[in-house]
Amino acid sequence: MADVKLKTPSVLAFEAKLVPSDALMFAGKWQGTEWQPIQVGEKAVRGTISNRLKAATANDPAKLDAEVSKANLQTVDIAALPHTCDTLKLVFSLRVLSGLDIPSTCNSPEYQAALADKINQYKNVVSFKELAQRYAFNIAAGRFLWRNRVGAENVIVVVKVADQTLEFESQNYNLRAFSTDEKIETLAQHIQQGLTEEHAFIKVEAFVQLGEGQAVYPSQELVMGGGKGDKSKFLYQLEGQAAMHSQKVGNALRTIDTWHPAVDEVGPIAVEPYGSVTNRGAAYRQPKEKTDFYNLLDGWMIKGKEPAVEQQHYIMAMLIRGGVFGE
Repeated sequence: MADVKLKTPSVLAFEAKLVPSDALMFAGKWQGTEWQPIQVGEKAVRGTISNRLKAATANDPAKLDAEVSKANLQTVDIAALPHTCDTLKLVFSLRVLSGLDIPSTCNSPEYQAALADKINQYKNVVSFKELAQRYAFNIAAGRFLWRNRVGAENVIVVVKVADQTLEFESQNYNLRAFSTDEKIETLAQHIQQGLTEEHAFIKVEAFVQLGEGQAVYPSQELVMGGGKGDKSKFLYQLEGQAAMHSQKVGNALRTIDTWHPAVDEVGPIAVEPYGSVTNRGAAYRQPKEKTDFYNLLDGWMIKGKEPAVEQQHYIMAMLIRGGVFGE
């Protein structure tokens, strides 16, 4: 293959190899065994005007009084634990698939063969161990809980895989620093086997002690176009039950990139082609710095520049993420 002048194919796509389900939300007691679905409801509120005003209004007391006296009426979706329950239970499943060396679509057989060689070389030398450990850590630490994890009194994650049940005390893990222990290693072995040999199926249950009547945070829906009416916030629900998008769960699981240039400042970020973090409005893998996925992949495949092993981790994690990568 070394004698063949490779070109980036116009069509190149990979299917995701980590496939989470949506996550359902239930309410119960911390020491209890009975769980009820958390229903998404509505409430109408009379808020205050708090947005930044134009200088002409803000600097005129009469205009300011007139503006802030207006009612900020809005209807919002809400989700919370009942006042008889203190614990959120979040449930989802995860499929881990093998066959990373075979793209779902590629219109260049030469490129496909060369890329398969690179992937199999990585598989033989590194065997996806580092990636599997990081995915396992994010499950054990409950990173997928997002805001629901903040301020909790207790967080327990129970994982069922094959014939094993693993229980993790999630608050023992620091989300800014990946670590491992015997139980994480056990879970990582199943994920590693799923990526390299045959698929694995994992069921995850997280228990979060928040306090009676406390709010929980499902995914928030993006409403395209018009037709919203007076409602200003829509929460994701499945037949009325509060839930989190599979995409949000997947984003948490792939938050393993500590190989980007700004890691000391921002810590781990989700594996993305340009290291984008939308809530910060920043991309931490800039093409001008040659640290983005496309520059690294083309350098490896087209120019024969083998990346450092940590950037190989990133490239493989991007392929596991899946996407359309052709020219």
